[in-house]
Amino acid sequence: MAIGDLIYGAYARRLTASLDPDRIPRHVGVILDGNRRWASEQGSGSSHGHRAGAAKISEFLGWCDDLGVEVVTLWLLSTDNLNRPKSELEPLLDIIGQTVTDLAAERRWRVHPVGALDLLPDSTAETLRAADESTRNIAGLTVNVAVGYGGRQEVVDAVRSLLSEHAELGTTLDELAARLDVDHIDAHLYTKGQPDPDLVIRTSGEQRLSGFLLWQSAHSEFYFCEAYWPDFRRVDFLRALRSYAQRQRRYGA
Repeated sequence: MAIGDLIYGAYARRLTASLDPDRIPRHVGVILDGNRRWASEQGSGSSHGHRAGAAKISEFLGWCDDLGVEVVTLWLLSTDNLNRPKSELEPLLDIIGQTVTDLAAERRWRVHPVGALDLLPDSTAETLRAADESTRNIAGLTVNVAVGYGGRQEVVDAVRSLLSEHAELGTTLDELAARLDVDHIDAHLYTKGQPDPDLVIRTSGEQRLSGFLLWQSAHSEFYFCEAYWPDFRRVDFLRALRSYAQRQRRYGA
């Protein structure tokens, strides 16, 4: 074993030992950014970067499992990404579909799609639904795969669902307006019934949320990592958890 691997392993063990089990986030959201730039620096096309990023996902979920994280949300494709050229979008959708299928086949995690499935090609939407159905009864880590996801679109869909529900119940708009509160919106989000993200990580050095979990992240802690997603290492994740544990969460105060 190379000396560098020994040093890395020792450092990772020291970071892990320093973490307080009571300060591990229940829900971690991840913006998997930098695949295309990683590929460009490798002298390869964007599909190569997306495949490298997809290969990282199972490893990352294993780290989360080991540390007791309960929910992970992975942003794989935004609604804005759906406007990319067909020559780039179709291979990306194929990679995402295969990745989701492979995650479900591992039988280790509950795979749950979050996003506007009606905006996706039928084959992609069906793949996501099949993964959801086949893993529904698996206990343990819940993995939200955000495909065709946009934070504003989610709020619109939640309001539309809420209005439709109350229309079927015969509730008037005046009655609904008088009773409407935050919990009503929460109950119609893609992530309904789940804890809000405690920690949101974005790779590649970009320091913005781009609408990721727009409603749910109101009180989240954020961690921005310079590494591109395909290069994201266990020590990078452990550093994010260490940073989170050192913060005093104020919940908007």
